[in-house]
Amino acid sequence: MSEVYAARRERLRECCSAGGSATALVSHPANVRYLAGTAPKGAVLLLGVGEDVLVCAGPPDEDPAHGRPDEALRTHSPAVPGGDCAVAAADLAAAQGADSLAVEEHHLTVARHRALRSVAPRLRLADLGGVVEQLRVVKDEEEIALLRIGAEIADQALSELLESILVGRTERHLALELERRLVDHGADGPAFMTSVATGPNSGRRGHRPTDRRVEEGDFLSVCLGAAYRGYRCEIGRTFVIGTSPADWQIELYDLVFAAQRAGRQALAPGAGYRDVDRAARQVLDSAGYGEGLPPLTGHGVGLENDEDPQLGPAAMGKLDACVPVTVEPGVHLPGRGGVRIDDTLVVRPEADGGPELLTITTKELLAL
Repeated sequence: MSEVYAARRERLRECCSAGGSATALVSHPANVRYLAGTAPKGAVLLLGVGEDVLVCAGPPDEDPAHGRPDEALRTHSPAVPGGDCAVAAADLAAAQGADSLAVEEHHLTVARHRALRSVAPRLRLADLGGVVEQLRVVKDEEEIALLRIGAEIADQALSELLESILVGRTERHLALELERRLVDHGADGPAFMTSVATGPNSGRRGHRPTDRRVEEGDFLSVCLGAAYRGYRCEIGRTFVIGTSPADWQIELYDLVFAAQRAGRQALAPGAGYRDVDRAARQVLDSAGYGEGLPPLTGHGVGLENDEDPQLGPAAMGKLDACVPVTVEPGVHLPGRGGVRIDDTLVVRPEADGGPELLTITTKELLAL
């Protein structure tokens, strides 16, 4: 992997040089991990003059869940125990003879930015912006393999839950059981707080599990994700509990399923972000559900739950191959119920079979 991390840092170095900075200070944890293999708490990466350095409080641990550090990368600790690694990195850059330093202003606090200026007053600080985030958008096959394993874990946890007795159990209990099953099957942990919504609660977008108990005839809407070796995927499904679905439940489900299918089918290299959103959104809009829809149809996934690209009406840009995204339209009827269907897929060209579906739990409307 050392070659992979070195190649990533070289791409960043080229971007920095084009922007007029010979060095860069990366402080956002996901970006540090992407470039260095690991991101201990508070660690930063210095893209330095002649050598790159991981600045951290102590030796990185070897827990695979926290990443495996690039063995070719030198580590450095602040001179003062407990000192700010970003400040120590700026001091190191000045000692290397750098005259400019690109920093992630969107991640640094004002206080830390001032501290950098005070420790290295001769350094010209520039804004690195979201350069590393953009480098992370297209995944290599090893990254996709980690996402695929995470998806398999999430699928397995969900399928096991569906085989158990659900009536009478609380949303909170089901969410905790899903998260336990994720860990049992090898996940680092849940990628985000698991959502379980039943009955009228499924009509609330962004619902958090409560002590409401599952009842016959409820919609059961579940959204969970697995983190595996730092990479995060997600899946969302909606079911009916204990009885044949009512006509309105079938109609609503079929509508959301059609929207989700349209969004999935629109995924292709060169497709506009907004075009994918439009494909799914117009199905719901034409049925009279245009008001109150989520602002996004989907988003990128990787080392963070929600990363670029953003699949929304105003999103600019086009998809590339090997970009993992979610497609997750939903309709929520307050006080009544709602449906959400959420998959993680990888954009692939038609010659390679089209979009690769990572989350494979059935999307049939099951009565559990």
